[in-house]
Amino acid sequence: MGQLSQGGVSSVVRHAVRHPLDVFAPLAALVGVLSLLLLTGCSTSASNARAPLAEETIEYRIGPEDMLDISVWNEENLHRSVLVLPDGQISFPLAGTLMAAGKTIPELQDSLTQRLRNFVHDARVTVSVEKITGLRIYVLGEVQKPGQYVVGRYVDVLQALSLAGGLTPYAARDDIQVLRRDGTSNAVYRFDYDAARKGKGLERNILLRSNDVVLVP
Repeated sequence: MGQLSQGGVSSVVRHAVRHPLDVFAPLAALVGVLSLLLLTGCSTSASNARAPLAEETIEYRIGPEDMLDISVWNEENLHRSVLVLPDGQISFPLAGTLMAAGKTIPELQDSLTQRLRNFVHDARVTVSVEKITGLRIYVLGEVQKPGQYVVGRYVDVLQALSLAGGLTPYAARDDIQVLRRDGTSNAVYRFDYDAARKGKGLERNILLRSNDVVLVP
């Protein structure tokens, strides 16, 4: 094995001194990439964690005793304020009697349009809600003001509890239930009040539907 000359040794030493961190360059690059990935991952996780707060919008469904304004374009005689009867039906000239409760505004417009086309060419029906009285919820049990509440918009569990004056000192705060009847089936949704106040389990702070019961044991 050959020997390095004194000049060669000096050159190697000078090179090592001039670039003492060169051996760490790949490691530094790797750390930079990992840091970027971690920051991106944290951002995505935070976004996903906030998603339940922006709960999907529920389109209003007409209820019994709601007052509707129904008109047909360019037909002055076909403009009425119509009360939804307790059985959920309405009556409208030429269209007759039809079910309105449980339908959205666009769905009722479509139903009326289909019926009126037999009498009015190119019928264009507009439906709006003049007064909401069919959206009722019930808050029962260990709340300050239990009872039935008629609300003019959809509210969530926390808002319903606020309407009822809040919880009593004896409430089972971690075992609140939302009882929902949908046709022939029943569903129970659990809600933890203290967890929600801490920003946890917010996906359980659901929007209430008409006739939902919030039960606080």
